[in-house]
Order: sequence, then C-alpha cells, then structure tokens
Amino acid sequence: QIIEDLKLIDIVIEILDARIPISSQNPDINKLIQNKKRIIVLNKSDLSDKKQNEKWITYFKQKDYQAILVDSNSGKGIKECLSAIKKLYESDTYIEKGRIGKSIRVMILGIPNVGKSSFINRISKKTSAQVGNKPGVTKGKQWIRLSKSVELLDTPGILWPKFEDQTVGLRLAFIGSIKDEILQRVEIALDLIEYLKEAYPGTLASQYGIEESNGSAAMLEEIGNVRKCIKKGTEIDYEKTAALILDDFRSSKLGLISLET
Repeated sequence: QIIEDLKLIDIVIEILDARIPISSQNPDINKLIQNKKRIIVLNKSDLSDKKQNEKWITYFKQKDYQAILVDSNSGKGIKECLSAIKKLYESDTYIEKGRIGKSIRVMILGIPNVGKSSFINRISKKTSAQVGNKPGVTKGKQWIRLSKSVELLDTPGILWPKFEDQTVGLRLAFIGSIKDEILQRVEIALDLIEYLKEAYPGTLASQYGIEESNGSAAMLEEIGNVRKCIKKGTEIDYEKTAALILDDFRSSKLGLISLET
C-alpha cells in the first residue's frame, strides 16, 4: 500500500522515537522511499536525554538528512517541520516538475507507538487522528488537510517481520512499540533495570529508594516491596512490579533517558 501511495507523494516525514532513533527506524522504509525528499522527526524528544538529542541531530545532518527534534505534546519543533516542508517543496526539483502552486502531499511514516497520531494532531491543530499510548491505534490510511497547500497522508505503524539484533527488539519493547501482551514483561523489566544501572546510575535508587548494588532480580523484588506490589500475604507480584517500572520509564518518571547513543 505504501509503495502504491508513494506515487502520489512529494515529501515523506519519517517519525522516529528520540530515545531510540536507529532502532525505531524501519529498515524497509529506506528501500521504499528511495529518491523521495525526506524529513526525519525525532519525536518524544521531551522524554530523551538532551545531550544525546543534539548528538543525534548532528548524526543525521552528517548523513544529509534534515532532522528535527519534536515534542508533539507541547508543540515544540512543529513550526520548524512546517518550514522544512515548505522549503523542500520550493526547491528547484519541484519547480522543474511544474508542481509549484499545487497541494504539497506529505506521507507520515513510522513504526507503532512513536507518536505519529499526536504529531498529526499537533501539526493540524485539531484532533484529526486517534491517539493512544499503545501500538496499533491507526488502522488504515487517512488524508488530513493542513491548509490549502498541504495535505498529509497518515499510515498505520508497521514493524518489520524479523529483528536481526535482539537489542533492537528489546529497545522497542522498552518504549512500548511491541504490544506488552505478547512479551515476557518481567524479563523486559529486568533488562531495563540492568541498562539503567549501567547507563544512568542512581536513577532507580532515587526513584524507588532502593540499593543499586544488588542484582537486577533482587532490585525488582525490592521495588515490588517498596511500591506494595503484593499478591497475597507477603508474596511479590512480579508482573505488576514489571508493569510499574516500564510505565515509569515510558512516562519519564525515571528522568530523561536515551536508550541509544
């Protein structure tokens, strides 16, 4: 469907999660887009490490991509996106094609749960796309008119069929791009604890008032105790504890964290 729709499109906006810009980039998309003009939006930049944000912008610019930091909740970066669309459209290529004066058609691409719908709602200044903090909310394609001169085509988030690198799958699980129902949540939480201990020492101690010198399994148990995630008697509810940690990470209660550097 995307291949078919690309024939109608002038510019592609690829939405990535600023916490995992590479892992949230569908490798199939590069092949599909080919020579289309592209703007990379690093969405949810309000949740990621600010130092890493700047480094990622530099990284993409060195690869000749226009990359913009966006927070769809506050609207930060949205004006920059609109300017970038206009600038690309007014480039020599489109003058040559005789497209100036016609509507600019922009396709929004991205994997599940990177905030495509929130981005569209913010850029179109109205609730035109259904929003939900879970993958798979957008079921089909939909056109949204931004102005007389710009039309957006929203597409459902698609993951590629197989992860060559297990770390990529883990990072996608951390941010919620893979449905929690099909994951071993406790295992994912243990991996997240391990990562945070190493990359952001003191974060878990500060949030939960626990020791970080223990192993991740002991820390999970301690967090369950502290947060009263108890089944019956004194038995820890590990599923509930894991869900709590993942929710706290995804909502930035653990601070501004990047999973890729």
